[in-house]
Amino acid sequence: MYTRPLARLIEQLQRLPGVGPKTAQRLALHILKRPEEEVQALAKSLIDAKQQVGFCQVCFHLSADPVCEICRNTNRDTHTICVVSESRDVIALEKTREYMGKYHVVGGVISPMDGIGPEQLNIQPLVRRVSQQKVKEVIIAISPSVEGETTTLYIGHLLKPFTLVTRIAFGLPMGGDLEYADEVTLARALEGRRELD
Repeated sequence: MYTRPLARLIEQLQRLPGVGPKTAQRLALHILKRPEEEVQALAKSLIDAKQQVGFCQVCFHLSADPVCEICRNTNRDTHTICVVSESRDVIALEKTREYMGKYHVVGGVISPMDGIGPEQLNIQPLVRRVSQQKVKEVIIAISPSVEGETTTLYIGHLLKPFTLVTRIAFGLPMGGDLEYADEVTLARALEGRRELD
C-alpha cells in the first residue's frame, strides 16, 4: 500500500509506546510534509539523545553528565531520598515543586513473570548509598501495582536497619502510573506518606 521507505517509517513509528497504526501513519505523513531542515533536526535530536543521554552515577536518573543536575544541586536536602521506579516518575514528582530531597531510580519493578528480579534493578546501589550516607528518611514512591508493592516491601525490608522508611500515601489509583497523575494528587500523596509496616 505504501512505498517502501514510507512503510519502513510507519513501521518504526509504531514501535513507540502508545502509537498505533493510524497515529504512525499520520506522524509519517506529517514528517514528509515538513521542510527537510526540520526533518534533519528531528533525526539529529534522536541520535544525539540516544548517544549522549545515559544514567546518573549516583541516582540512576537520566542525565547527559556523569552526575545529574538534581544530585549536583547543593540546595536539595541530602538527608532524604525518594525511591522511584523510572525517570519519568522523577519528572512527575518534580512538577509538584513539593519535594526538595534527592532521588534514586531503581529502573523498574520486581516482576518474576517478566524475568526481572532484584538483581536486575538498581537496588544494591541504593542500599550502599543509604548505609554509607546520613540519610534520615527514604520515601518509596513506586506505583501501587502488585509488582510495585512487591518492590516496595523488598526495598523497605533492606533499608529499615539503616533509616526511616516511608511510602507515599495512596492518593493514586491501584495499577496507575505516577507519570499520569496530576500535580495535586502527587503533592497530596507526598504529604500523606507514612512509615512502611
